Amino acid sequence: MLKKIAIATSSFGQFDVQPLKILEKNGFSFVLNKEGRTLKREELLTLAQGCLGVIAGTEPYNQETLEYLPDLRIISRCGSGTDNLDLQACERRGIKTFKTSDGPQRAVAELVVGLILNVLRQLSLMDRELRRGIWQKRMGSLLLGKNVGIIGLGQVGTEVAFLLKAMGTNICYFDPWTDGKTAAGFVRQADLYELLKVSDIVSLHVPLTEKTKYLIGEKELAAMPKQAILINCSRGGIVDETALYQALQEKKLAGAAVDVFEQEPYQGPLVELDNVLLTPHIGSYAKEARIKMEVDAVNNLLSGLNG
Repeated sequence: MLKKIAIATSSFGQFDVQPLKILEKNGFSFVLNKEGRTLKREELLTLAQGCLGVIAGTEPYNQETLEYLPDLRIISRCGSGTDNLDLQACERRGIKTFKTSDGPQRAVAELVVGLILNVLRQLSLMDRELRRGIWQKRMGSLLLGKNVGIIGLGQVGTEVAFLLKAMGTNICYFDPWTDGKTAAGFVRQADLYELLKVSDIVSLHVPLTEKTKYLIGEKELAAMPKQAILINCSRGGIVDETALYQALQEKKLAGAAVDVFEQEPYQGPLVELDNVLLTPHIGSYAKEARIKMEVDAVNNLLSGLNG
């Protein structure tokens, strides 16, 4: 029986070798992503050729890619999203798919809170200025009492709501895809444009689909108050980056924080602006959360093969 596994995520096993040892204990060999970033299609095909399973990151697994991986039986996603997987193509090929739903939500939620506080108090901007010899005290804003709009009230969005509610914010949400019962009692539901118009802070937590592509574009950004900030730790492509650049450049928004981009690594014009905070897709990059996700991804893969 084929016993080789491809590990496509860029930092797998760096903080704890336990998930790798689980594979070895069960008689599997593995090949690692050594690029330190999301794999391109050709790199993925080279890495995963002849492999029975893949522990996947955010690289795309579409029908064309799957056709070149005839031995593949399992894709175990190290993360909670599956928008990079063509699930119908996987089903046609008899490829089982899994995700680590319980791993990343706290890490992403804490990152969201950190980004919000950073943008409100302009911390990164003052840090950059101070390193250039500029001593300028910039007046920030409190999080306390702010109106927060959460778009997408799944596991991550709900965790964000709990954390921000505890910090004295008023929360509403828009999510036609879930029933919102997990957060019932302390958040109120709103339609998209109502949420945008009343929110000082808007945080996105939806998967990338045909319906959510450019969910936040020029029209939606224009509906937000000038003092508002936008946080995207969801997926690149949810926000129209060109429209966001324009809104920030023209000071139609107070600020933004972006962790995910349409093209990664990101090299676009947002890097020119001082009122946006950019991070390189690190939502799940907290050691404790990452280790749990990796162990869960391996156990999911083994369960799929044994099942």
